[in-house]
Amino acid sequence: MSWQKLFDWIQGDPESLARLVFLIVAIPLVFIGARFLRKSMAKRLSPQMAMLFTKVISYTLCVIIVLMLMRELGIKLTPLLGAAGVVGIAVGFAAQTSLSNLISGVFLILERPFAVGDLIRVESHTGLVQSIDLLSVKLRTFDNTIIRIPNESMIKSAVTNVTAFPIRRMDVTIGVAYKEDIEKVMQVLREIADSIPQILDEPEPFILFKGFADSALEFLVGVWAAKEDYVQVRNQLLSGIKKRFDAEGIEIPFPHRSLYTGSVSEPFPIRVVSDGATVAAPTGEGALQERV
Repeated sequence: MSWQKLFDWIQGDPESLARLVFLIVAIPLVFIGARFLRKSMAKRLSPQMAMLFTKVISYTLCVIIVLMLMRELGIKLTPLLGAAGVVGIAVGFAAQTSLSNLISGVFLILERPFAVGDLIRVESHTGLVQSIDLLSVKLRTFDNTIIRIPNESMIKSAVTNVTAFPIRRMDVTIGVAYKEDIEKVMQVLREIADSIPQILDEPEPFILFKGFADSALEFLVGVWAAKEDYVQVRNQLLSGIKKRFDAEGIEIPFPHRSLYTGSVSEPFPIRVVSDGATVAAPTGEGALQERV
């Protein structure tokens, strides 16, 4: 259709022009209406179901509008439909991966192992679920990046839903020196847990003496908190243990290293410390510093 014919058509058929303008403006209106529809449906349905329904409705309306627009412009649809059928067969063979992702996306939507807004771990990726589409799942990481994971990979991989339940348990392992009193350490740890208001009373915190490590007595502190308070509770618990142990004089051991100079190295002097007094000790090859 030439510009002159288009101009003549506009002058001779203003009603068709009005319909054409409406169809062009209708596509943006569809997406604007989809946003309001999604907000209203989110009150009754889950976020991912509301997202899926709004996308299906908006895309279907857009296809109808495009077909009506082509009809108004005088484009015959029969040859296009025949060509689309041939192209569809060729694309179908080339898009087997997309078809697999599509089927996997249907299973994810029906099974609902996670929802939009959940924090999940998939292999080495951790992030908030941004969207669940028919072909992929988008995660928003903590450093504000988007990771797109194909639905087929989501079905085949082990997915951990961190925020599936309203409360979470936090386990902290702490080691103290062998000289410390076990009952006192457990009492102090319990007092630290009771002093943090975000830690739940039910289920109640528990303190467990795990056993004897190489250089420490190990204890396990398990506390429950709402999933929204998890990070804050962890920071308060760890900092509270350090401050209270310092105040109580409870030693947190750290690894020690022994040095040996070897037969080809020069000996170095050492000091033997006993009862607060420093006594000079003879030096020799392979000598070490000792504390007695």
